[in-house]
Amino acid sequence: MDTFKRYVRAVSAVLEKRLGRFWRLWTLALILAVLIGAYRLTLAPPADFPLESVVSIARGASASEIAEELGDRSIVAHPSLLRFALRISGTGDRVQAGTYLFSAPENLLVVAYRLAAGAYGHPPVRLTLPEGETARDLSERVNAAFLDIRASVFLAEARPYEGYLFPDTYFFLPSASADDIVASMRKNFDAKTAPLTDAIALSGRPLSDIVVLASLIEREARTSAAKRIVAGILLNRLALGMPLQVDAVFGYIYGRDTYSPSLEDLKVDSPYNTYTHKGLPPGPIANPGLESIEAALYPTKTDYLYYLTGKDGVMRYATTYAGHQANRRKYLD
Repeated sequence: MDTFKRYVRAVSAVLEKRLGRFWRLWTLALILAVLIGAYRLTLAPPADFPLESVVSIARGASASEIAEELGDRSIVAHPSLLRFALRISGTGDRVQAGTYLFSAPENLLVVAYRLAAGAYGHPPVRLTLPEGETARDLSERVNAAFLDIRASVFLAEARPYEGYLFPDTYFFLPSASADDIVASMRKNFDAKTAPLTDAIALSGRPLSDIVVLASLIEREARTSAAKRIVAGILLNRLALGMPLQVDAVFGYIYGRDTYSPSLEDLKVDSPYNTYTHKGLPPGPIANPGLESIEAALYPTKTDYLYYLTGKDGVMRYATTYAGHQANRRKYLD
């Protein structure tokens, strides 16, 4: 009898253990099924999610407006849940404006995160400003890279900072505005010229004069050595009260790339005409690079008053007008 009781207890224990494991597995499966069902009903992307979909969100658009648009575009299945997700994230109506690329289906929480963080899904736009280009040149580059920014709009934003848009290679979000681009270039200028603060103070000239001089140097000379010699020549002419007679200003005056002004050009009524006005022009004629700014601060001191670039691309210098004319006949005619 005792043996039979032990047998029954052993069988009962085994059955209880197996049945317990069975019910635990079924409970777990049920929970998973509920979670999967809830995910599909609430967070999962719609079945007709449009691949490679581009959505532009305007500045000032509310979270409700954005959620409705994304719902209409089948980016999210439940706009009301997207609004709720944005609200509890602390974003509220502060959604990042711009153009978003939804290349593949994403769940509602990922969409909410991207809107809050400004994760646009586009690769950054590369924009290069070479040394010596003007705000006008840059406006054309910006318009080619950012089709939503008209050249005229960018030029109006950038022109007041001519000379202070630091030449460099930049990477911007596709949603960058004209103001964003100008601000980045200005900030870069400040960072690159900060180490020169003491040298600028010692030069006895304000930063604005240094930048104007550097812009002339940038458009007139190519090599580092030539830039420093030209800087010294221009400073010599300023000290003697001579007109600078820099040909590169005519490209800026007429809005074209020209270094060979005609006799008629030399008479043009413009404060930038360095043949008819003494001293520096009223503003920079281009955006100089660091090398030209340093040349304006650390010129090579010589007795030269004249320079020209020969047909062979080599710069020649002279101390007298007669010597300059001889160089013209020898290297230009």
